[in-house]
Amino acid sequence: MQRRIVIYAGRVQGVGFRATAQSIASRHRVTGWVRNEPDATVRLEIQGAADEVEAVLRAIAARLHGFISSSRAHEAAAVPDESGFEIRR
Repeated sequence: MQRRIVIYAGRVQGVGFRATAQSIASRHRVTGWVRNEPDATVRLEIQGAADEVEAVLRAIAARLHGFISSSRAHEAAAVPDESGFEIRR
């Protein structure tokens, strides 16, 4: 089980980024959330088996590559008893 935090920059707000990320995540065995940040980035926290997390992140990058100018990721401590993947506001 791993948890990854990813910060996406570019034209990532107002383009359906969060809804697309949630849709992709819902097809995988992952939990977490995605939200817009005040600095115009999008923060995504995702947790699950390494292959599932990687599959979601690859799909997001492929589907939204035209809007992402950069991303940075780092590992984080797992959140026990988390369920679902949601959009946070």
